[in-house]
Amino acid sequence: MRAAVLDAPATSLVIDDITIADPGPGQVLVRVHHCGICHSDLTVIDSPSTTAVPVVLGHEATGVVEAVGAGVTRVAPGDPVVISPMPACGQCYYCTRNQPTLCAAAITFSGLFPDGTSPLSRGAALVYRGLGVGGFAEHALIDQNAAVRIPPDVPLDVASVIGCALQTGVGAVLNTARVEAGATVLVMGLGGIGISIVQGARVAGASRIIVSDPVSSRRDAASDFGATDVLDPTADDVVARSYELTGGIGVDYAFDAAGSVALVKQGLFATRNGGTTVMVGAPSASESLSIEPAVFLLATEKRLIGCLFGSCHSQRDVPKIIGLWRQGRIDLERMITARRPLSDINLGLDDLRASRGLRTVLSC
Repeated sequence: MRAAVLDAPATSLVIDDITIADPGPGQVLVRVHHCGICHSDLTVIDSPSTTAVPVVLGHEATGVVEAVGAGVTRVAPGDPVVISPMPACGQCYYCTRNQPTLCAAAITFSGLFPDGTSPLSRGAALVYRGLGVGGFAEHALIDQNAAVRIPPDVPLDVASVIGCALQTGVGAVLNTARVEAGATVLVMGLGGIGISIVQGARVAGASRIIVSDPVSSRRDAASDFGATDVLDPTADDVVARSYELTGGIGVDYAFDAAGSVALVKQGLFATRNGGTTVMVGAPSASESLSIEPAVFLLATEKRLIGCLFGSCHSQRDVPKIIGLWRQGRIDLERMITARRPLSDINLGLDDLRASRGLRTVLSC
């Protein structure tokens, strides 16, 4: 099969022929139709510390089930599916406590299945399955729990953005922070994840959705998706304006959607006493956060919380998001600002580096 392979850190991806294994027990082979390009993919590609190469990245994918292994009951050949990069086993300590993204059976970041194998190879050499899917390819081999069957009338290109962006952003609001109706929200960073947070805040009934991004086209888009107040961080004092817009109190919730340590700290400044700052974006592993806990946390009861994949259980949340889309409460179509063939993946990555558009979706 054709796949886009990262052979070395901080290099362009190469379209190459890769061998993929047949499905084993509990596994599903999906013919990938579409895969979105996410900032998490770019973080891995551009990181000089990436060691698990060669690797096929891509984790925001949809397709049609082509074959299944023994014991598979969730899906059957011919079923259209959204692929979850973080499937939950439903039985471990964390799953039984409604913390599916911490599932003990998920080894999303290793590039291998839990048994230490990869279904991908090139000649005699192992190829890693990046970020739990390996969706920048014509096929993906996944655990059956990662295959979320969707209705056949849902377009697969449109559904692809649910795989990561919408689950992460909407889930951050509804699952992780549990934003209540009438709350005030600040969203810092307006890529695919940030706009999804805006949509989640609108669904939650937030009374004020303040957004901040240096890119004017993204600020304009945020207004269309539900933002009530739009700030340019190169000209506006985001913290001061957040207090002004909330009657001097500060926002109830602040979301870093860019993976920026500086924005996390900005969120702590912008939230009210007792407010919550949520880390949604993925910062570099080499970055550290320095705060004064007596000032930011103890004396003010502010909270700083992590958010992995929107605290989502994909078998529950993908149908929920599709339902919100059918009701007109979530916009999936306008999340996609570019469509490219797999062969143009490096151009799509360049768009992401330059903050052009919200989501590029590849046809595989």
